[in-house]
Amino acid sequence: MADTCGQILLGSGLTVLSHPLMYIKVLIQVGHEPLPPSLGRNLFGRQVYQLPGLLAYAKHIVKIDGKAGLFKGLAPRLCAGTIGTVVHSKVVQVLGSQQKAGDGSLQYVVNETAKEMIARSSCTFPLQIIKMLKSKSVLSGVLDSIFTVYREEGILGFFAGLIPRLLGDVLSLWICNLLAHLINTYAIDDSMSHTGEIRNCSQAVTGFFASMLTYPFVLVSNLMVVNNCGLAGGLPPYASVYPTWVDCWRHLSREGNMSRGNSLFFRKLPAGKMYAVDQKRFF
Repeated sequence: MADTCGQILLGSGLTVLSHPLMYIKVLIQVGHEPLPPSLGRNLFGRQVYQLPGLLAYAKHIVKIDGKAGLFKGLAPRLCAGTIGTVVHSKVVQVLGSQQKAGDGSLQYVVNETAKEMIARSSCTFPLQIIKMLKSKSVLSGVLDSIFTVYREEGILGFFAGLIPRLLGDVLSLWICNLLAHLINTYAIDDSMSHTGEIRNCSQAVTGFFASMLTYPFVLVSNLMVVNNCGLAGGLPPYASVYPTWVDCWRHLSREGNMSRGNSLFFRKLPAGKMYAVDQKRFF
């Protein structure tokens, strides 16, 4: 119980610190571009039109909604994180853990990864929907968001984007753990100095690599949350309406826009795209 409380407190602190960044990232993912592109230079010194970066976007939000605007949607995100941590902890306890020092066999990695996959998949998804809509709309509160989702889409609305989210999480977990196992087994010798630190670093690197590979699943999931949800930002002309998440994936692939929102610093203007959306009308 003490460990779970500690995880909740640590997770809540990190959530508060990272929320402005995640808020801006989600807005960009769903196509909210309130500022026009400007002429700048890319990494090679060539002049190109670029969309505003993180700082410019944050300044615009502060100008419109004040500093508190950067923390819109924080409450449901904290709720989702707390419930997710508790559920994850309980599922791990039920499944049991084979903590064996020095056990780095492939079978051990597969077993532990399978348990972690079940634990993550068990976390409450409906609150993910609430925090998304609360972050990107003028809804007055969490209950208002819940009523809006239910009124527009019924009970299934709380599970919009679930399939790509689960696929992305599962693939990311397996890629990360199996790659880390291969590196730790075949590339790192126990006789090397600072072996533990090197292995921790390899886990972090493989985790970053896995998240990059599976990013399109996160993007598609977030787009399906706002897809035809009753808010202006999920309807034409600001957004296309997709019958299924597969149609959304295909549309983004044709546009070459599967990495939208993956970078908040160097954002090249997609060919043939112009953005000039007023924040007050978007959601």
